[in-house]
Amino acid sequence: MDEICIRRILDGDSKAFRQIITKYKDMAYSLAMSVIKNEFYAQEILQSSFLITYDKLSTFNGASKFSTWFYRIVINESFKYVKKHKTEFIDFVETPPEIPTEIENAILKLELDDQKYYITEALKKISPKESLILRLFYLDENSIEEIRSITGWSSSNIKVILHRARFNLKHILTEIYKLDKKVLY
Repeated sequence: MDEICIRRILDGDSKAFRQIITKYKDMAYSLAMSVIKNEFYAQEILQSSFLITYDKLSTFNGASKFSTWFYRIVINESFKYVKKHKTEFIDFVETPPEIPTEIENAILKLELDDQKYYITEALKKISPKESLILRLFYLDENSIEEIRSITGWSSSNIKVILHRARFNLKHILTEIYKLDKKVLY
């Protein structure tokens, strides 16, 4: 499907690019949001990524999947934005805190909507790299090798970031839950 659409675009059918946009806009937005953490700027990244893709489509050589090539553009544009605007992200502690079993159990028992809310809030608080890796690995269900192709990072670096991201996400979720529990009671 992508090959046919790309061929049509390269042959001058600019309307065929709408199919690319429709197919990839949601995941691309999700990737941009995981790095930028701002809806407005993520939309800007998405637009610029699609423009770059359209302009550079003739350089796509098919060595990887089109989605891998495109997502790498989105990720690169997102990190350029972060670097340009010098957004600062905090790394959390390296040693895991003691988490009482009842808190872990309570987090697991939250209703689905509450879980989504807490996870979204926690993803906003972790570094862009960690948020991106979690999104690619768990939500898009990419393998380590596929993530390596998309990001250009080494497999060992991805595994380290994934490990830290899991830990930081759990730590943040626990802290958010503790704060909400204090407010409610």
